[in-house]
Amino acid sequence: MLHLRIIVPTDRSAVVQEMLSADPAVAHVIVLPGAARTPPGDVVLCDVVREGADEVLEALRTLGVDRAGGVVGDGVDVTLSAAADRAARAAPGLGTDAVVWDEIAQKTGEETRLSVTYLLLITLATVIAGIGVLLDQPILIVGAMVVGPEFGPLAALCVALLHWRGSVIRRSLLALGVGFLTAMAVTVLSTWTLTAVGLIDRSMLLADRPMTDFIWRPDALSWVVGFLAGVAGMLSVTSNRSGSLVGVLISVTTVPAAANVAVALGYGVFDEALGSLVQLLINLCAIVVAGVLTLLVQRLWWERVAAARPAWLRWPRSAPAPRGRPDPTRPPRSVPDRTGGG
Repeated sequence: MLHLRIIVPTDRSAVVQEMLSADPAVAHVIVLPGAARTPPGDVVLCDVVREGADEVLEALRTLGVDRAGGVVGDGVDVTLSAAADRAARAAPGLGTDAVVWDEIAQKTGEETRLSVTYLLLITLATVIAGIGVLLDQPILIVGAMVVGPEFGPLAALCVALLHWRGSVIRRSLLALGVGFLTAMAVTVLSTWTLTAVGLIDRSMLLADRPMTDFIWRPDALSWVVGFLAGVAGMLSVTSNRSGSLVGVLISVTTVPAAANVAVALGYGVFDEALGSLVQLLINLCAIVVAGVLTLLVQRLWWERVAAARPAWLRWPRSAPAPRGRPDPTRPPRSVPDRTGGG
């Protein structure tokens, strides 16, 4: 369930209130007249089940609330309410399967920023993986996979490709390109430094490494694993299950492949560097293709689910509301003053 805090201009507040009250996916509607100062207007609070949130947000956008006011959404972890239970039963589909596109766009869009933290994380992960490659230690490889933040820009790229948002595509590619190049450059330098102090040497790279040699020897299964990981990763993002994402991160060899490229270049073993680069590109492409296809299937599925909603609940309204249900396209009737005042 999502909790929405909506700032509505006074002249549109009545329509928004009626729209929210009429939608069975919405519960706990609270109105604070004139409470908002910047921008000015009424504040409307409500809870909406995830399977109906996308239609509610689209209706608010259609009413221009995002431009003249504002909408803020937060996840709700605990709900003890019969009204919320009724909303969950009334909305088609299941909340765990629901995709809130505005939430996904916001969440993944933040991952495209080329921040210092992102560069440090991907660099540290690649250096750790480089040491793990030389020591033939899968534990270090797994640790580097978990530390690596590269799935954020990859997920953002998938969402941007589906909706064809050029600015997000450029930012995602920039984050991936600069991130991996910076990490590999630092890993080359760290390899030379550790070699100079006698902690590692070239013979470690040339020795048999049965536990990690798959990193620079791509095959058909590399694409299969990358594709399946892309599907699982995108499902974990859209379903808001971050715990599943950890399993995805340790199933693909993006950071380890980049580390192997850097270490092999540092020691001049160019055939291994090329094999690792091919492995890296295979995994990146497989994840993006799988992510876009997963989002496309989810969008088509939820469009079909939304089409099953009664016509009077769709926005813009294509049928009158049944008797006893408020019609959001009409302004509310005035309520007579029964307080005894003049």
